Amino acid sequence: MSQSQNGFLATLSQHDFALIKSDLKTVELPHQAVLYRTGQPMDRVYFPKTAVLSLVVRLASGEMVEIAMMGHDGLVGGCVGLGVTRSLNEVTVQIPGPSFVLDAAKIKAAAETYPSFRAALFRREQLVLLQAQQAAACNVNHPIEKRLARWLLRSHALAMRDSLPLTQEFLSQMLGVRRTSVTIIANTLQKAGLIKYRRGHIQILDAEGLAEVACECHETLKSNSQTMLGIAPAQPAAGTANA
Repeated sequence: MSQSQNGFLATLSQHDFALIKSDLKTVELPHQAVLYRTGQPMDRVYFPKTAVLSLVVRLASGEMVEIAMMGHDGLVGGCVGLGVTRSLNEVTVQIPGPSFVLDAAKIKAAAETYPSFRAALFRREQLVLLQAQQAAACNVNHPIEKRLARWLLRSHALAMRDSLPLTQEFLSQMLGVRRTSVTIIANTLQKAGLIKYRRGHIQILDAEGLAEVACECHETLKSNSQTMLGIAPAQPAAGTANA
Protein backbone atom coordinates (compact mmCIF):
# COMPACT_ATOMS: atom_id res chain seq x y z
CA MET A 1 0.00 0.00 0.00
CA SER A 2 1.50 3.31 -1.09
CA GLN A 3 0.74 6.74 0.33
CA SER A 4 1.53 8.24 -3.07
CA GLN A 5 -1.66 6.81 -4.58
CA ASN A 6 -3.68 9.54 -2.88
CA GLY A 7 -2.74 13.18 -2.38
CA PHE A 8 -4.11 13.49 1.14
CA LEU A 9 -2.38 10.33 2.36
CA ALA A 10 0.86 11.47 0.71
CA THR A 11 0.94 14.62 2.84
CA LEU A 12 0.62 12.74 6.13
CA SER A 13 3.68 12.12 8.25
CA GLN A 14 4.74 8.49 8.67
CA HIS A 15 3.36 8.63 12.20
CA ASP A 16 -0.06 9.93 11.13
CA PHE A 17 -0.30 7.54 8.18
CA ALA A 18 0.48 4.62 10.51
CA LEU A 19 -2.63 5.54 12.54
CA ILE A 20 -4.93 4.44 9.71
CA LYS A 21 -2.76 2.35 7.36
CA SER A 22 -3.80 -1.08 8.64
CA ASP A 23 -7.51 -0.18 8.41
CA LEU A 24 -7.44 1.13 4.83
CA LYS A 25 -9.07 -1.09 2.25
CA THR A 26 -9.33 -0.74 -1.52
CA VAL A 27 -12.71 -0.81 -3.26
CA GLU A 28 -13.86 -0.28 -6.85
CA LEU A 29 -16.31 2.60 -7.10
CA PRO A 30 -18.85 1.95 -9.89
CA HIS A 31 -19.99 4.62 -12.32
CA GLN A 32 -22.74 6.92 -11.00
CA ALA A 33 -22.88 5.21 -7.59
CA VAL A 34 -24.17 7.50 -4.82
CA LEU A 35 -21.75 7.39 -1.89
CA TYR A 36 -23.57 9.89 0.36
CA ARG A 37 -26.98 11.50 0.26
CA THR A 38 -27.64 14.91 1.80
CA GLY A 39 -28.44 14.65 5.49
CA GLN A 40 -27.46 11.01 5.85
CA PRO A 41 -24.75 9.76 8.23
CA MET A 42 -21.28 9.27 6.77
CA ASP A 43 -20.01 5.90 7.93
CA ARG A 44 -17.06 5.65 5.53
CA VAL A 45 -14.37 7.97 4.21
CA TYR A 46 -13.06 7.70 0.65
CA PHE A 47 -9.52 8.40 -0.61
CA PRO A 48 -9.76 8.08 -4.42
CA LYS A 49 -6.91 6.68 -6.48
CA THR A 50 -8.19 7.18 -10.03
CA ALA A 51 -11.91 7.43 -9.31
CA VAL A 52 -13.38 10.93 -9.60
CA LEU A 53 -16.21 12.05 -7.30
CA SER A 54 -18.68 14.91 -7.71
CA LEU A 55 -20.04 16.81 -4.72
CA VAL A 56 -23.44 18.11 -5.79
CA VAL A 57 -26.38 20.07 -4.44
CA ARG A 58 -29.77 18.66 -5.44
CA LEU A 59 -32.64 21.12 -5.71
CA ALA A 60 -36.30 20.49 -4.87
CA SER A 61 -37.02 20.32 -8.62
CA GLY A 62 -34.69 17.32 -8.90
CA GLU A 63 -31.99 19.26 -10.70
CA MET A 64 -28.46 19.14 -9.34
CA VAL A 65 -25.37 21.31 -9.67
CA GLU A 66 -21.79 20.35 -8.87
CA ILE A 67 -20.01 22.43 -6.23
CA ALA A 68 -16.71 20.53 -6.12
CA MET A 69 -14.85 17.64 -7.72
CA MET A 70 -12.50 15.34 -5.85
CA GLY A 71 -10.08 12.65 -7.02
CA HIS A 72 -6.60 11.42 -6.18
CA ASP A 73 -5.76 14.87 -4.80
CA GLY A 74 -7.94 14.54 -1.71
CA LEU A 75 -10.62 12.69 0.21
CA VAL A 76 -14.37 12.75 0.68
CA GLY A 77 -16.01 12.43 4.08
CA GLY A 78 -13.00 13.63 6.04
CA CYS A 79 -15.17 16.17 7.81
CA VAL A 80 -16.33 13.39 10.16
CA GLY A 81 -12.96 13.86 11.85
CA LEU A 82 -13.91 17.49 12.46
CA GLY A 83 -17.21 16.70 14.16
CA VAL A 84 -19.55 16.68 11.14
CA THR A 85 -21.56 13.46 11.21
CA ARG A 86 -24.01 13.94 8.32
CA SER A 87 -23.30 14.76 4.71
CA LEU A 88 -23.95 18.35 3.68
CA ASN A 89 -24.37 17.35 0.03
CA GLU A 90 -24.74 14.39 -2.30
CA VAL A 91 -21.62 12.62 -3.53
CA THR A 92 -21.68 10.58 -6.74
CA VAL A 93 -19.05 8.67 -8.69
CA GLN A 94 -18.39 10.70 -11.83
CA ILE A 95 -15.62 8.46 -13.18
CA PRO A 96 -15.30 4.88 -11.87
CA GLY A 97 -12.10 3.51 -10.43
CA PRO A 98 -10.36 2.31 -7.28
CA SER A 99 -10.36 4.15 -3.98
CA PHE A 100 -9.09 3.56 -0.50
CA VAL A 101 -11.90 3.45 2.05
CA LEU A 102 -11.80 3.79 5.83
CA ASP A 103 -14.38 3.38 8.57
CA ALA A 104 -15.43 6.84 9.75
CA ALA A 105 -14.85 5.92 13.40
CA LYS A 106 -11.15 5.29 12.68
CA ILE A 107 -10.50 8.71 11.16
CA LYS A 108 -12.52 10.38 13.90
CA ALA A 109 -10.39 8.68 16.58
CA ALA A 110 -7.13 9.71 14.85
CA ALA A 111 -8.28 13.33 14.53
CA GLU A 112 -9.43 13.54 18.15
CA THR A 113 -6.11 12.16 19.44
CA TYR A 114 -3.55 13.88 17.22
CA PRO A 115 -3.73 17.61 16.34
CA SER A 116 -1.50 17.12 13.28
CA PHE A 117 -3.96 14.67 11.76
CA ARG A 118 -6.86 16.99 12.51
CA ALA A 119 -5.00 19.91 10.91
CA ALA A 120 -4.45 17.87 7.72
CA LEU A 121 -8.19 17.16 7.53
CA PHE A 122 -9.00 20.82 8.06
CA ARG A 123 -6.74 21.91 5.19
CA ARG A 124 -8.45 19.47 2.81
CA GLU A 125 -11.91 20.62 3.86
CA GLN A 126 -10.79 24.17 3.14
CA LEU A 127 -10.00 23.04 -0.40
CA VAL A 128 -13.59 21.87 -0.84
CA LEU A 129 -14.78 25.29 0.32
CA LEU A 130 -12.31 26.92 -2.07
CA GLN A 131 -13.70 24.91 -4.98
CA ALA A 132 -17.29 25.76 -4.04
CA GLN A 133 -16.50 29.48 -3.88
CA GLN A 134 -14.69 29.40 -7.23
CA ALA A 135 -17.55 27.44 -8.83
CA ALA A 136 -20.10 29.98 -7.59
CA ALA A 137 -18.12 32.88 -9.08
CA CYS A 138 -17.49 30.95 -12.31
CA ASN A 139 -21.15 30.00 -12.83
CA VAL A 140 -22.22 33.64 -12.56
CA ASN A 141 -19.50 35.34 -14.57
CA HIS A 142 -18.18 33.00 -17.26
CA PRO A 143 -19.80 31.70 -20.47
CA ILE A 144 -20.73 28.03 -20.75
CA GLU A 145 -17.98 27.25 -23.29
CA LYS A 146 -15.23 28.36 -20.90
CA ARG A 147 -16.87 26.62 -17.94
CA LEU A 148 -17.18 23.34 -19.84
CA ALA A 149 -13.52 23.49 -20.92
CA ARG A 150 -12.47 24.16 -17.33
CA TRP A 151 -14.62 21.28 -16.06
CA LEU A 152 -13.20 18.83 -18.62
CA LEU A 153 -9.64 19.83 -17.74
CA ARG A 154 -10.26 19.15 -14.06
CA SER A 155 -11.82 15.73 -14.80
CA HIS A 156 -8.96 14.87 -17.12
CA ALA A 157 -6.33 15.75 -14.53
CA LEU A 158 -8.00 13.72 -11.78
CA ALA A 159 -8.84 10.65 -13.90
CA MET A 160 -5.29 10.58 -15.32
CA ARG A 161 -6.54 9.24 -18.64
CA ASP A 162 -7.77 10.74 -21.89
CA SER A 163 -11.03 8.81 -22.33
CA LEU A 164 -13.73 9.88 -19.88
CA PRO A 165 -17.11 8.10 -19.49
CA LEU A 166 -19.23 11.26 -19.58
CA THR A 167 -22.63 11.84 -21.14
CA GLN A 168 -23.88 15.22 -22.30
CA GLU A 169 -26.81 14.85 -19.91
CA PHE A 170 -24.43 14.41 -16.98
CA LEU A 171 -22.35 17.41 -18.08
CA SER A 172 -25.46 19.59 -18.32
CA GLN A 173 -26.46 18.55 -14.79
CA MET A 174 -23.02 19.27 -13.31
CA LEU A 175 -22.85 22.69 -14.97
CA GLY A 176 -26.50 23.56 -14.34
CA VAL A 177 -27.25 24.31 -18.01
CA ARG A 178 -29.47 22.94 -20.78
CA ARG A 179 -28.34 19.78 -22.52
CA THR A 180 -28.75 21.48 -25.91
CA SER A 181 -26.16 24.07 -24.84
CA VAL A 182 -23.66 21.33 -23.95
CA THR A 183 -24.32 19.61 -27.30
CA ILE A 184 -23.58 22.78 -29.26
CA ILE A 185 -20.40 23.56 -27.34
CA ALA A 186 -19.16 19.94 -27.42
CA ASN A 187 -19.56 19.98 -31.21
CA THR A 188 -17.58 23.23 -31.39
CA LEU A 189 -14.76 21.80 -29.27
CA GLN A 190 -14.76 18.64 -31.38
CA LYS A 191 -14.53 20.60 -34.66
CA ALA A 192 -11.59 22.51 -33.16
CA GLY A 193 -9.81 19.20 -32.56
CA LEU A 194 -9.77 19.57 -28.78
CA ILE A 195 -12.03 16.63 -27.92
CA LYS A 196 -13.64 13.64 -29.60
CA TYR A 197 -17.16 12.80 -28.56
CA ARG A 198 -19.07 9.59 -28.99
CA ARG A 199 -22.14 8.53 -27.09
CA GLY A 200 -21.27 8.27 -23.40
CA HIS A 201 -17.57 9.06 -23.80
CA ILE A 202 -15.40 12.13 -24.28
CA GLN A 203 -11.78 11.79 -25.32
CA ILE A 204 -9.42 14.67 -24.58
CA LEU A 205 -7.28 15.19 -27.67
CA ASP A 206 -5.57 18.50 -26.87
CA ALA A 207 -5.43 19.45 -23.19
CA GLU A 208 -3.24 22.50 -23.89
CA GLY A 209 -5.71 23.79 -26.46
CA LEU A 210 -8.56 23.15 -24.04
CA ALA A 211 -6.71 25.20 -21.41
CA GLU A 212 -6.62 28.13 -23.83
CA VAL A 213 -10.42 27.97 -24.11
CA ALA A 214 -11.04 27.48 -20.37
CA CYS A 215 -11.78 30.38 -18.05
CA GLU A 216 -9.25 31.67 -15.53
CA CYS A 217 -10.80 29.56 -12.77
CA HIS A 218 -8.81 26.46 -13.73
CA GLU A 219 -5.44 28.08 -13.10
CA THR A 220 -6.73 30.18 -10.19
CA LEU A 221 -7.96 27.11 -8.34
CA LYS A 222 -4.72 25.23 -9.02
CA SER A 223 -2.60 28.14 -7.79
CA ASN A 224 -4.69 28.76 -4.66
CA SER A 225 -4.69 25.05 -3.82
CA GLN A 226 -0.91 24.89 -4.07
CA THR A 227 -0.59 27.94 -1.83
CA MET A 228 -2.94 26.50 0.78
CA LEU A 229 -1.10 23.18 0.88
CA GLY A 230 2.36 24.76 0.75
CA ILE A 231 3.21 23.17 -2.62
CA ALA A 232 5.74 25.08 -4.73
CA PRO A 233 4.45 25.74 -8.27
CA ALA A 234 6.26 24.07 -11.15
CA GLN A 235 9.20 26.11 -12.40
CA PRO A 236 9.85 26.64 -16.11
CA ALA A 237 12.72 24.71 -17.64
CA ALA A 238 16.08 26.45 -17.87
CA GLY A 239 16.24 28.88 -20.74
CA THR A 240 12.44 29.27 -21.06
CA ALA A 241 11.98 32.18 -18.67
CA ASN A 242 10.87 35.49 -20.11
CA ALA A 243 13.68 37.87 -20.90
